[in-house]
Amino acid sequence: MKNDIKKIKIQVDGMSCTNCAAGIKKHLINKGLGDVNVNFSTGEASCNIDTLHNQNDIENIIQKLGYSIIKPNKEIKKRISKVERYFYSTLIFTLPLFSHMFFPEGSFIQNPILQFFLCLPVYIIGVAYFGKSAWSSLKTGIPNMDVLIFIGSSAAFFYSIYGSFLLDSHDYLFFETTATIITLVLLGNVLEHKSVQKTTTAIGDLSSIQEVVAKIEVNGIIKEVNFDNIEVGDILIVNSGDKIPTDGIIVSGSAYIDESMITGESIPTNKNKNADVIGGTIITDGNVKIKASKVGNDTLLSQIIELVKNAQNNKPNIQKLGDQISAVFVPIVLSIAISTFFIGHYFFLLTMQEALLRGIAVLVISCPCAMGLATPTAVMVGIGRAAKNGILIKGGDSLEKLASIKSIVFDKTGTLTTGKFIVSNFNTINEDEQKIKNIIYNIEQHSSHPIAKSLCSAFKENSSPLELINIIEEKGVSISAEIDKNLYTIGSSNIHLSAERHDLFVLKNDRLIATLDISDELKTNTDLVVSSLNKTGYTTTLLSGDKKDKCDKLSKELGITKTFSEQLPQDKIAKIEELVNQYPTAMVGDGINDAPALAKATIGISLGNATQIAIQSADVVLLNNEDLKQLPQALQLGKHTLLTIKQNLFWAFSYNLVAIPIAFLGFLNPMWAALFMAFSDVIVIGNSIRLRYKKIF
Repeated sequence: MKNDIKKIKIQVDGMSCTNCAAGIKKHLINKGLGDVNVNFSTGEASCNIDTLHNQNDIENIIQKLGYSIIKPNKEIKKRISKVERYFYSTLIFTLPLFSHMFFPEGSFIQNPILQFFLCLPVYIIGVAYFGKSAWSSLKTGIPNMDVLIFIGSSAAFFYSIYGSFLLDSHDYLFFETTATIITLVLLGNVLEHKSVQKTTTAIGDLSSIQEVVAKIEVNGIIKEVNFDNIEVGDILIVNSGDKIPTDGIIVSGSAYIDESMITGESIPTNKNKNADVIGGTIITDGNVKIKASKVGNDTLLSQIIELVKNAQNNKPNIQKLGDQISAVFVPIVLSIAISTFFIGHYFFLLTMQEALLRGIAVLVISCPCAMGLATPTAVMVGIGRAAKNGILIKGGDSLEKLASIKSIVFDKTGTLTTGKFIVSNFNTINEDEQKIKNIIYNIEQHSSHPIAKSLCSAFKENSSPLELINIIEEKGVSISAEIDKNLYTIGSSNIHLSAERHDLFVLKNDRLIATLDISDELKTNTDLVVSSLNKTGYTTTLLSGDKKDKCDKLSKELGITKTFSEQLPQDKIAKIEELVNQYPTAMVGDGINDAPALAKATIGISLGNATQIAIQSADVVLLNNEDLKQLPQALQLGKHTLLTIKQNLFWAFSYNLVAIPIAFLGFLNPMWAALFMAFSDVIVIGNSIRLRYKKIF
């Protein structure tokens, strides 16, 4: 019998770099757990559990590795973090210890015993923070940068004890080196943690939108409840200026609703009874009662937050390179540091102290943390910015694919057009135009066909009721009725043979009295979007099941490069496969018939009002259904995120390539090495944060 599988999430404290997250993930996988993901940026670990495991088991496994579990409790106030407490504590002892270099020989601060007792608390904190983390990473089989820091600071500390107390020589005093390394690296950790938090502000911003108190009507009595306590079916009262608490349906009233945080559309939308509303959006004018249809983790906003949190689950190929290098970097650096000591002392005849300091400098300067942070921080900022602009991107690999796209294929109906039909041409033959419009309006009211609804909408103005008898509709062919003893028939070319091509014909007693041409209504700014894509260098293609003449006309109107019409779903798949083999191709579609093509494309892009299967098949979802302006935004965001990742990796690699030889040659003492190492991480994260504010569209 198959075990029941459940997804759990655990908040982990104590991860100092991405290697820590990789170590926890590897350990959980080795314990037989499935779908394991550990996100250093958000501090969240998730995995599937079955009847053989429970959440307490997983938490115990993580705690045994040396990490802490943060229990969810919204009442806990923000307080100073552990790493900040450690930093301020070590700073108190390090400053006087460091200042001994500025005092003359024989001063009280030069006393080895005093220096030992000033250094001891700092070293104990170093053991508690770096030593514990280093040991945990060794247990998981993926050593992290704290291994280097702990070994380097410990070497200086014990060498100082050996020289000062056993050899009784001031030449061996490196207590300030130990304390300064630990304090500066803690400073770097403090800055890094604060910076990483800024890369995840999109999650915080989106989560804060949900922190709303709802007004619920129960048996005519109004009471207030938190978002977490809303249940499906609750009737919620939302007034002008209020935030809609959860996804629902309007049961009474009407309102203008600002949905910009979901769709990116700044103009409020007018919504009336039976319209769907989205939790977190704001009523700018009006009052409504809504019936909650989705609550908690099922709401659209919760799913967006989850999507952003899990952005790192699907890593881009470029990140996998950084991860592979980071995983083997620590053992390589340890080998280089040991070689530095022995080569310096035995081949270049350096003193023991000088050779040791060079080895320690190599250990401290060679932190692989910047490489580990280069991609995830940029991806978190990129996907977070996309989400705040109404663009949902399913993972870092999708961002990388977006940046590679050369060709964009569009479906027609519902993608480039609204799916609503408009009368593009109307001609009457020896009849009064308004009279025929009124007849068409009255007859078409009895049909549910989309074209009938469009005709009613087009001809409603100045219409008046007519008495109709013997109404007959032949599905897909025509609809007819008798008016004042005359038979009027509206239908396709099946009811009238003509040399002229028209979409609809109107007959009076089998005599042609009017012709109509119908066309899809283009979405707002579609021509501008396609023109922009063409100018940027993308190849644009129309791939539709619609008739050739209509597709050709639309392509010519929009300036689309290639056109493939009258395509069945299997034809679309074959055509997409052919294009993908030529160059990376994006498919933009919204229908059930588009889903296979979306999955086959290099990257599939669907719209927020698309069918569920299309959304599931797509890698990117554009939530603004009114136009396609989010498409070039998504493409630009992909390009700039990949550029940021490349810049970060270039800095991280260059930093280590330059810094290690400098430390090896003795031009960098361990204290300066600690300072430069700490700020290398901050530079990488700062460049990622810049993506959040950078003008790219």
